[in-house]
Order: sequence, then structure tokens, then C-alpha cells
Amino acid sequence: MSRKYFGTDGIRGRTNQWPMTAELAMKVGMAAGKHFQRGTHRHRVVIGKDTRLSGYMVENALVAGFTAVGMDVVQFGPIPTPAVALLAHSMRADLGVMISASHNPYFDNGIKLFGPDGYKLSDEDELKIEAMLSQDIPLAASQEIGRARRVEDARGRYIHAVKSSFPADLRLDGLKIVVDCANGAAYQVAPSALWELGAEVVAIGVTPNGININDQCGSTAPLLLQETVVSAGADIGIALDGDADRLIVVDEHGAIVDGDQIMALIAGNFAKAGMLRGGGLVATVMSNLGLERFLTGQGMALERTKVGDRYVLERMREGGFNVGGEQSGHMILSDYATTGDGTVAALQVLAALVRSGKPASEVLHQFDPVPQLLKNVRFSGGKPLEHEDVKRVIAQAEAELNGCGRLVIRPSGTEPVIRVMAEGDREEQVKDVVERICDAVAKAAA
Repeated sequence: MSRKYFGTDGIRGRTNQWPMTAELAMKVGMAAGKHFQRGTHRHRVVIGKDTRLSGYMVENALVAGFTAVGMDVVQFGPIPTPAVALLAHSMRADLGVMISASHNPYFDNGIKLFGPDGYKLSDEDELKIEAMLSQDIPLAASQEIGRARRVEDARGRYIHAVKSSFPADLRLDGLKIVVDCANGAAYQVAPSALWELGAEVVAIGVTPNGININDQCGSTAPLLLQETVVSAGADIGIALDGDADRLIVVDEHGAIVDGDQIMALIAGNFAKAGMLRGGGLVATVMSNLGLERFLTGQGMALERTKVGDRYVLERMREGGFNVGGEQSGHMILSDYATTGDGTVAALQVLAALVRSGKPASEVLHQFDPVPQLLKNVRFSGGKPLEHEDVKRVIAQAEAELNGCGRLVIRPSGTEPVIRVMAEGDREEQVKDVVERICDAVAKAAA
């Protein structure tokens, strides 16, 4: 059965345009609520959201759907995605829901679902919920309608859990840290956690107004962070995205450090401490070839999955890995969280910085990445990757890169674009390959 609503990270789209409407959100609440009513206990769902204006609308629609099928609702308000996963499990909820479109602009929104174990739903569960969206869903009897309540201390519970992931023998005293919360879900919790551990905190992106989430700030727009780190004379900068499940770091000179370098640092430190499981780490096909070569040289393996942190996590669980993530900044450290957590990953980076006593620029540069180029080609319909001319150009490019680079071409799971990525030892060759493939795709899509 093909997916109609669920993408690689839940349901996502432009608010008030199908499928991201109040109508569908209510139906998702009804379907997911009914699907997770297992057993005779009183069923419960926990709901968090980021700071988008549309979060109020989507939240109320979901609450209506869940309560209509007899499920009680606990609302957290603005809180990171990993906090929802954590609290769904610790509060013995049957289901967790995060209302967020992650790093997307404010006019988008999304619905992410977590099971009672705190993990994102399996493909099987999502497909079953999808099938129910086109059916009449039985409603609860009048006396069995669910109740809704807000929990005010959810952020405090999450801050405590995040701090417990930081080594007990360390403090952040003496470190000046700039943290950019993208005017999103972590605007309160991330600065608080760093301050409580002793850091001098310069917080930016912490004045959400409903429409400024990810707007020229956060992990996908790090220029503000770079400038602030340099002007403030900070030791390091940390950028989260709108729902705080991804992390990008900036060193004391304002240079950006991506997820590949962060994974290399954490995996290496875990290996030295005897904490690394699985013999390496799990990343996606988008991670740089330089990371793979670095890990091999250190006696560690890199296992690749298709793009999406859910697929990284699936492989981690299958292979017993405890470090995984994406170049874009999703970091999954399964010793501490069941999903990507930018703040937890940041604390591991800060722990390495404190232990080393060296500048961030030295600690964070683990390997030299090979030249890599990613371009997107938007299309309005059809399947351009199945066009014969496109296949021919791709085959030629693969032959040229054989032994000295890689080629990754895939349709996006969240928008109508084809992503074309190439990397290799020769920058000019990489650029040429990407341009030729993009031109072929654009012509086929015209």
C-alpha cells in the first residue's frame, strides 16, 4: 500500500492546504487514538508543539479527535520533539504527538507520532492509520469521551533528563556559549539547561511570535549564530532547528561544523571510553565520503541508510548501534534518547570540549571532507528519474566517479523536488556531474 499522507517524518504540508488542515488533523486524532486503544485501561496521549501560529489550530483539532474516540489528552505546550518522545514513555502514554514542521518556515506544519515506547511509529502502524482516515471511525459513548488537561512542568522534566546525559564529573563553568533556538520549541529549555550546568549563555532566537520560527536563524540559517559567536567572543555556538531535534555547531572563529563532524567526534570519544556499541555509527547516504574514510582509519564502520532519521534509528536498533545521525544535524544517541535530540548531542560536544581544554576549532575538526555538492530540481509532476535520457546521464556520471566518489539521486520525501548529490576527490568533476544530471532532470520534467 502506497503512502498518501505520511512522508519520511510524519504528515507535513502548508497549513490550511490539504492535507495540513484542521479537518484532517481531527481525523488523524480519531484514527491514531482508535488504533492505539489496546487493553482495558484508560488511554492517554501526550501532545507537544513548536511555536508556529498554526500550532493552536492543529492542537485543538487533534484534541477534538482524540477525545471523541475516548482518549485522554495531556498537553505540554511548546516543547522539543525529543521531549514528547521521552514523556510519552515516562508518563505511560499510549501515544505521543509532536506538532511541528521541523526546520520548515512558519506557514508549514506537521504531525509526528510516537508509540508508547517513545519511538516513531513503524511503517506498518502509519499505513494502518492512513487506511482508517478514509473510513467512518466509531466514536466513544457520551460518558466515555476523553478529558484534556495541561501539564505545566513538562519543560522542567525534560531539562532534568537532558542534564542527566552530561557527565556527572564535568561542569560548563568558564565556557561562553551562544545558543540559537530558531525561535522554536527549545527557546526556554536549551538556554536553561546550559545555564544550570554552569555556562555563560548568550541566547538568540528565543523570542517566538508565531511567524518567526526558523526565520534567518537556527540550524538551517546559521549566519546569525556565526556573527554572534565572533562578536561576543564566545567559545562555541550551538544552533537548533524549530523542533530541536537537529544540531549544527559553530566554532570560536564562526566556522560551521555539520553533523558528519559531530558524529565523528562523538563516536570517537565513545570508542575511547569503551561506550561505543555496534563497532561504528549509522548515517545516511548523504554523509560525506570523508567521514567514511575517517572511521575506517580509526577501525570503525559506517553503515548507511536512506535519508530520514527514522531509517537511521531502525538500523541502529537492528545492529545494536548507539550513535547515528544525518549530515543535516539529526543526532541520535540511543543511550539517552529514542529520537534525534539536538540539545543532548550538543552536551556531548561540550563535554568533549571541556575534557580537551582545547579550542572548539581543534576539537571539532575530525576529518577533511571531500568536495560535495547537492542541488535540488523542482518538478510539477511525472517521474523524471524514469526518463531514458536521465538514466543515461546518471549511468555516465556513475562510471566517471567509480572509485573516486559517490552519486546519490533521490526524490524528496516532503516536497516535489529531485535531490542530486555528488562527491569526489576532484571538485570540478563533482560540479560538472551535478550540473549535467540537473539539466537532464529539468528537461525531462518540463
